[in-house]
Amino acid sequence: MQIVSPKQMAKIEERSEELGVSRRQLMENAGKALAGIIDDYCRKEPDISPEEKSIVFLAGKGNNGGDCFVAANILVYRGYRITIISVGGKPVSELAAEMYDRLPADRVEFLEGYRSENVEAALEAAELDYMTIPNSRDGFHENGSDNPFDAIVKKEQQRMRTVKGAILRAYVIVDGVFGTGFHGELDTETAGIFGIGSGAYRISVDIPSGGNSSTGTVSPGVFKADETVTFGFLKTGMTQFPLKKYCGKITVVDIGLPCKSVETIDGERAYYRIERNHLAAFPPKRERDAHKGSFGNVLVIAGSSSMRGAAAFAALGALRMGAGLVRLASVEKCIDTVSALVPEATYIELDCDDYGYMLYDSSVKPLTAALEKADAVVIGCGMGVTPDTTELVRFVAQNAKCPVIIDADGINCIASDIDILVKKQTNIIITPHTGEMARLLRCECADVSNDRFAAAESFAEQFGVTVVLKGAGTIIADNHITAVNHTGNPGMSVGGSGDILAGMIGAIAAQGADIIDSACAGVYMHGLAGDAAAEKLGQEAMLPRDIIDNISDSFRILKEKKLNKD
Repeated sequence: MQIVSPKQMAKIEERSEELGVSRRQLMENAGKALAGIIDDYCRKEPDISPEEKSIVFLAGKGNNGGDCFVAANILVYRGYRITIISVGGKPVSELAAEMYDRLPADRVEFLEGYRSENVEAALEAAELDYMTIPNSRDGFHENGSDNPFDAIVKKEQQRMRTVKGAILRAYVIVDGVFGTGFHGELDTETAGIFGIGSGAYRISVDIPSGGNSSTGTVSPGVFKADETVTFGFLKTGMTQFPLKKYCGKITVVDIGLPCKSVETIDGERAYYRIERNHLAAFPPKRERDAHKGSFGNVLVIAGSSSMRGAAAFAALGALRMGAGLVRLASVEKCIDTVSALVPEATYIELDCDDYGYMLYDSSVKPLTAALEKADAVVIGCGMGVTPDTTELVRFVAQNAKCPVIIDADGINCIASDIDILVKKQTNIIITPHTGEMARLLRCECADVSNDRFAAAESFAEQFGVTVVLKGAGTIIADNHITAVNHTGNPGMSVGGSGDILAGMIGAIAAQGADIIDSACAGVYMHGLAGDAAAEKLGQEAMLPRDIIDNISDSFRILKEKKLNKD
């Protein structure tokens, strides 16, 4: 599925107008589609007539408000009780104002969901908010005071009570306050309206108001939708948390954008969500005369005396993903443990220091021979960060003639000496989590979390590597492409899961896939295996070993998706 950034979407809409599909037509198409979705939801309870169902539109001043007005104008003639609550003021967009003026004033209830300027100071002094306004007139005291301040407060109380009452009575609430251009924080008035509790079905137009459609961050008080109806394309920020959880079900609607309008972003970074069709060439066909050399030789350089499981997981991940040969280079104690768990692998014993970490000088010769036979290398899982392991990562990056996947401590070695990537001689995939990405960028974790796309893309472009930024909505970025994954679940948030992923990516690369395709396929299949494990065991009880055990199920699920073209 293609994804676009908000800036790209703006270019597509501009080009659409040049190609003869005006912004007015796009708005009318969007409003019509929105009305259809609302109508379909309301008709799920056929015993309740439209006249008994109240639909409340929270409409902003811009074009999102215009989409609401178009939908409202359709639905009011289908018998629904329509209320328009203007949030932030009257429409300022020319198109939105046009659609607003088309609404039948005698059939639609119009309410002001904003404070007029002349009462701001008085209300700040009174400290009014929606949570303090009762649901009935109880608690309001009209003492007939002529005090101007009291009169302002009473009028505002009545306005807020009316708005709150309309929302509480709603069957459906539609949020069309802010669009994809929103950034910053919501004002207290808008956040207060969004916070009014209601059992209504909540729909956002294009994006939940208060969410950043570029980065996926949200403002306090963001509208929490049950469904988000987004137009044309999924926006980048909607694939990332926390915004994704506020979107609810995401429905992408065709609004008639000309196919050629998308060509305006040709040459720019391409965004897409990984789907089964992106894995059309994976797994490679296994011919009847194939042998172990047909499916790649993966060299795993991992583990230490105190971190043996990481090496086992990486080796098992590579084997389960179909690699023909897997060799683990590690220290004696690690090999002793892993060989009992992974008898299918072969082993290269490396010398270690007094703390059980690999030494560099004595490892060069055996690793040089192993690198000549390898079709892919996985390095870093549980190997520790020492001057020797840092030199090992440098040696591999500068001498391997095949793809190299650097994970965990391998990434931390790079963070301590970024020159390793500057002088690399091969294609490299790095698989950092947020903390490791922050170390690479020499910034805080919050800086990475606030814009995961920028973090992954900037590093990929600067060093010419493929970045797999792990987390909910894992991002895969190289110089030109950014892909986002949607498989996987929180049950995979256990130490060891990332080691398995590194091994899986290594196996795919060893079988001849392109670098970006290897990363995407590995992440997608890793998530499918995690989902299969969670279905059987529950997210709370599953362990990384269950991901390995369910890699076979991930192949089955992938095959079913391809057969069903789902």
